[in-house]
Order: sequence, then structure tokens, then C-alpha cells
Amino acid sequence: MQTFLATALTSAVIAVIALVPTTASAGEMSMTGTFTGDNDHITTGGVSVVKTANGGAVVILDTNFSLDGAPDPKVGFGKDGAYAEITDLGELTQNTGLQVFVVPASVNVDDYNEVYIWCEQFSVSLGKADLAPYSN
Repeated sequence: MQTFLATALTSAVIAVIALVPTTASAGEMSMTGTFTGDNDHITTGGVSVVKTANGGAVVILDTNFSLDGAPDPKVGFGKDGAYAEITDLGELTQNTGLQVFVVPASVNVDDYNEVYIWCEQFSVSLGKADLAPYSN
């Protein structure tokens, strides 16, 4: 069952990457994690960091992603419990479901071990996912 799910997720990720105009048509999933809520917010679901064939990367919030709502939610990276503002990937387009964020070339995903949902307005974490190397 786990192999089937890993294969299905990999296929879905490759399909999503093919839709992102700044990336190549294939990628390599490098890290994954699961969100937990912070500061009395409910944030759930999976996240994947995929390195693309052209040397870039994307962050994919899985179809099961959910945020209970907040003003000005953004996506970015952090390390060891500290959000890094310079990694801002942009605003959430919706509070649930599949979303893809292109990582700017100036951000090295290997320098970080967390993905944050960050409230810019109040400078607080709404949710955080600890990243671990992907293994199938």
C-alpha cells in the first residue's frame, strides 16, 4: 500500500511540475513533511519540496493541505524553529488544497529544514512542517 501511495504521489508531483512554466518536465522529490498548527491555528496536510531538472525547486502543498484562516498567510522556509523572511514564496491562493510555489533561484532549499505558513501582518507562524529527506 505504501509503495502504491508513493508511486501515485510521485506521478502527481511530476504532473504538477509539468504545469509550472519555469521548470523542466521532470523533478526529483527531495524533502517532505506534515504541517502542524502554531499560535492557536489549525494547519494540517503534507508538503513536498521538489528539485527540478533545470536546477530550480518548487514547494507543493498537498491536496490535503488546510489552514483554518488568517490574514496575509504566506509560504516560506525556516531552520531550527526560526522563519527566514528572505524565503517568502508568496501568498496562499486558498486555505485548502493543492498549491505550487516556485522557489526563487536566490533561495537554496538545502539550507532549510522547515516550511512555514506565516502571517505577515502579525509576524507569527500559523503552521510549520519539519522537512525530512524523501524516501520511497
